[in-house]
Amino acid sequence: MSKLGIFGGTFNPPHIGHARLAEHFVEKLGLDRLLVIPTAQPPHKEAKELADSNDRINMCMLAFPDALISDIEIARGGKSYTYDTLCEIKELYPDYELYFIIGSDMLLSFDRWYKSSEILDMVTICAADRQEENSLLKVQGVPKCFDGKRLIVSELMPFEVSSTEIRELIKSGESTDGLLDPAVRAYIDERGLYR
Repeated sequence: MSKLGIFGGTFNPPHIGHARLAEHFVEKLGLDRLLVIPTAQPPHKEAKELADSNDRINMCMLAFPDALISDIEIARGGKSYTYDTLCEIKELYPDYELYFIIGSDMLLSFDRWYKSSEILDMVTICAADRQEENSLLKVQGVPKCFDGKRLIVSELMPFEVSSTEIRELIKSGESTDGLLDPAVRAYIDERGLYR
């Protein structure tokens, strides 16, 4: 069976850490395809300074050149619930085994997601934990909802940056070298985003 990786996020903007996480699991799991899905409106956080959905799709195309970029959540509009998206993806890709890529911070709150147990029946969750002594998963442990479920936790050296920090650097006109793909930064500057 072919393997499809699914990587969702606000991607406001997509940075090197996002690309690195996706590439890691594509290689580790031998994924046949990677589907990157910018959210319309994340249900778990306030999306301040959210760039236009078309801009985020275009930036994802630059940041993930080998992936399929999907507007499935943006087209649906409103709050983006992973369960609804995965139901649509299962219909679109019935012959694929689904792997859902998240960060360890999302993994720790997973038991509070909408229909989390149904999600676990549909996909293998793939999360990267930090290799540090005080890593989130080592300190807090994997939530009980994952007992006996398909979960892959991979140790990947941390990439210490957030999209919020990157937006602040852009706003103050500072360099984002090593944080953003140069093509993404050029697009941001050309469009005057996050100013």
